[in-house]
Amino acid sequence: MNNKLETIIGFIVLTVALGFLIFTYKVADVKTLDKTYKVTAHFEQTEGIIVGSDVRLSGIKIGSVLELKLDPDNYNAILTAAIDSDVKLPTDSSMKIVTSGLLGGKYIAIDIGANEEIIQPGGEIKYTQSSVNLESLISKFMFNSEQKNNK
Repeated sequence: MNNKLETIIGFIVLTVALGFLIFTYKVADVKTLDKTYKVTAHFEQTEGIIVGSDVRLSGIKIGSVLELKLDPDNYNAILTAAIDSDVKLPTDSSMKIVTSGLLGGKYIAIDIGANEEIIQPGGEIKYTQSSVNLESLISKFMFNSEQKNNK
């Protein structure tokens, strides 16, 4: 009798664990790499962006950052992103690093271009805007106002 009870409880625990796994997979909106294509972009700096950061178009997630590496020639960052295969980006589209809210996390926002030619898988987005460093802006503002007051 004790063995049957343990077997039934074990089966219930496994069923609940499987249910949580399926729920997590659906809620996380996991995209497989075969339904995406890669694009690269060069940025002067990618402060706040990490592997896995969102890539959004009109506020909707269409991909994520796959890789960040340093370009040894000019010391800029090379960002590789996986974009949903059903989203076609014109060749004159641009990427910029933006902040979600005042103190929120950063993500990649794509602005669609008007060109009819489409970026091919493995292609490059040429127009980029790097992250704005809030601390440096505040320090510039503070030190500039101090210099004006001392004159």
